[in-house]
Amino acid sequence: MAPTQRAKTLAEEVHQRIRADILAGRLLPGRRLKLALLCEAHGVSLSIVREALTRLAAEKLVRAQPQQGFTVTALSAAELRDLTFVRISIESVALRRSIELGGVEWEAGLLAAHHRLANTPVHTSDEPKRLSEAYAEAHALFHEALTAACGSPWLCDLQRSLYDNSELYRRLSYLLTPRRRNKGAEHRSLMDAALARDADRAVALLTGHYESTTHTLIESGILERPNIGDAA
Repeated sequence: MAPTQRAKTLAEEVHQRIRADILAGRLLPGRRLKLALLCEAHGVSLSIVREALTRLAAEKLVRAQPQQGFTVTALSAAELRDLTFVRISIESVALRRSIELGGVEWEAGLLAAHHRLANTPVHTSDEPKRLSEAYAEAHALFHEALTAACGSPWLCDLQRSLYDNSELYRRLSYLLTPRRRNKGAEHRSLMDAALARDADRAVALLTGHYESTTHTLIESGILERPNIGDAA
């Protein structure tokens, strides 16, 4: 492998590893990312780590601060409220269009995505409060399947972008002691309403599904703690 290609491959690998650490809550919001330690942990050069962090900054998972380096993006209640509002607004349109336009292939895809989600363990065996990566992937695919028949690439792209930007909040919610909530039943009801072509009920269920997570995080007070990742 040529040196340039090798460097690109390493940067991609390091990008994926650090991204996974952020999304899994091993690197918490607000935590300063020390380049020397990352170089040592991943066995790569400073330039490779910088390239990986620059990509993560473009994805809004990391923030670059002049003369201060990189930190995991801090979270706030105000941002979460706004993000939830926009997600509901965009995905409600996409969901209504999917229900209107979706055919047998959409129905089959949604059924398959729900089956996978319902049969994937939520937590890892070694870290029982943390989301398993398999469940996180199945969860993302289920929400994509709901709106997959909307017929608009722009809506699909917006849905994915908003989903990704909410991931830090969603992962953080699993580190808290949750209120009694049957998310499996919520997903099932959402699927059933979509397949029954009941757009009003499906949108109401989607709204409640997102707002419940938002309320859990805001009521916990964890978003008001400065640099919650410093203690990690």
